[in-house]
Amino acid sequence: MIGGEAVEFLRTVKEGDRIVVRYRLPDGSATDALGWFLRSDESAVAIATRRGMEIVDLSTVIAAKQVPPPPEPRSRRTA
Repeated sequence: MIGGEAVEFLRTVKEGDRIVVRYRLPDGSATDALGWFLRSDESAVAIATRRGMEIVDLSTVIAAKQVPPPPEPRSRRTA
């Protein structure tokens, strides 16, 4: 989902859903926040990522979508 549709999606996501959000940084470049949805309000969304909690201002959102759970860790090969 892109633009306004992405923001509307973020307002309806359930706590614990895994999502990815692409958003604009102050320098004009874009980055992604991938993780578990925590909460949102009228102006921002909180996502638990591997780097910690990220707060994304909804006015900077470019795109967002739900993603599947991460893959299971690979088993170690023994020689």
